[in-house]
Amino acid sequence: MAAENHDKTPHIVVRGGADSFKQEINAGKHRLVADEPVSAGGGDAGPDPYDYLLAALGVCTSMTVGLYARRKQIPLENIIVSLWHSRIHAKDCQECETKEGMVDRIDVEVELTGALSAEHHAALMDIAAKCPVHRTLTSEINIRLRAAKNSPT
Repeated sequence: MAAENHDKTPHIVVRGGADSFKQEINAGKHRLVADEPVSAGGGDAGPDPYDYLLAALGVCTSMTVGLYARRKQIPLENIIVSLWHSRIHAKDCQECETKEGMVDRIDVEVELTGALSAEHHAALMDIAAKCPVHRTLTSEINIRLRAAKNSPT
């Protein structure tokens, strides 16, 4: 049986009250806030959960491309990653395995600047799809939800 993470210190802790959508996020020494937009009943005090998901993918993509360029001494100057999330009908997605209902779609646009040859650009775009978060989101994800030890059962 695989090792359990029950006794490890959590990397992320999210705290919120039942009176609003606003959440306080502790990520190590960093403090973040999440909320829903006013149109969804929130106070718009911070990005919504999908914004954070897209940000994680965008940041990982940019970091991975930048690291690759530095290691290969490719003259990359700037990376801009723009992302969108939508829900589409599965029947409208030719490349999707799911053929019924709705599927989540994330569109990622990568802009690379610098004195890049066509080969450099192609290599950087290829590596963009290999960032760890991209791989996580496109692989099977197993989420184990459990009640905290001090919660009533």
